[in-house]
Amino acid sequence: MRIENTVTIAAPIEKVWDITLDVEKWPDHTPTMTSIQRLDSGPLKVGSKVQIKQPGQRAKTWTVTLVDPPTGFAWSTRMAGTTLTATHLLTPSQTGTTNSLRVDLEGPRKVALGAMLRRPILSAISKENEGLKAAAEGAS
Repeated sequence: MRIENTVTIAAPIEKVWDITLDVEKWPDHTPTMTSIQRLDSGPLKVGSKVQIKQPGQRAKTWTVTLVDPPTGFAWSTRMAGTTLTATHLLTPSQTGTTNSLRVDLEGPRKVALGAMLRRPILSAISKENEGLKAAAEGAS
C-alpha cells in the first residue's frame, strides 16, 4: 500500500536535496517532527540509522535504504509487524523541483494498518512537503 504527496518547489534540485539530507534540521521546518537524532556520523548513507520522535508517538529508529544524489533517499522502520518505507523523490522541473514523499507499507498487516494510518500519514507528509517547500524557497 502506498501513500503519496507531491509538491513543486521553486528552488533548484541541489538546494532541495541539501535540505532533504540535513535530517536533523527537519524539526525546524515541519511540525510533524519533534526531534531527529543521527545514530551515526558522516554523510547519510545506506545503513545509517536515525531516531525520529513525532508528536504523540514513541521514537522510532529508521534505517536508510537508499541514497541516490540528488534524486532519491529512502529509509524504513517496522511497526506492528509491518515495514514502513518513506521515500523522498526529487525531480527537476521547469519551475524548480518536484518533490514526492511516499510511504509504502509492506507485510501481512499492511491493509489493516494502512486503513488506520492512511489519513494521519497523508496529513504528515503533506505538512512535511509544505515545510520543505518553505525552507527551500526561503520562506519563514
